[in-house]
Amino acid sequence: MKDYFKVSTRTIVATGLGAAIFTLLFMYVKVPSPVPETSFQTAYGLGAFFATLFGPIAGLLIQFIGHALSDAIQYGSPWWSWVIASGVAGFVFGFAYKRTKVEEGEFKTKDIITFNVIQAIGNVIAWIIVAPVLDILIYQEPVNLVFTQGVTAAIMNTISAGVIGTLLLVAYAATRTKKGSLSKS
Repeated sequence: MKDYFKVSTRTIVATGLGAAIFTLLFMYVKVPSPVPETSFQTAYGLGAFFATLFGPIAGLLIQFIGHALSDAIQYGSPWWSWVIASGVAGFVFGFAYKRTKVEEGEFKTKDIITFNVIQAIGNVIAWIIVAPVLDILIYQEPVNLVFTQGVTAAIMNTISAGVIGTLLLVAYAATRTKKGSLSKS
């Protein structure tokens, strides 16, 4: 379990790069939804990809920093309840780290299912529990609105992480040398 929380130079570099890309995607590559202040965010697919490769700490930091920067740049200040929820989702996504064989050059059906179950759990926790509860506690937002936004965000972010994250992980696995593929002639 402690391997999940190990931070190396590689993790720090990936976190910086991931947060920068997440910020840009979060700001510019999104599709608005009919529910106010919610969008289909492609950034969560990238966040899930990085979290699966580098673990929960990287996932948390990438999504927390990326969301906070995006909000600060676009709106002047972060909406902390959703920034924290993004970090929570990234943290949970990181539990796919070491549970898939993507680094070994394989991302088959079992790995895809494992990844998608974990990311769906992360999105449900973040957007149906954390974000609405913090919206109510921090900003005194209306209960009906925040739970509608939360459910909408959970669905859209699960689709984003599921489709984009899976495609990125399949493509990445294809670049890795498969275990046992090299033999002595």
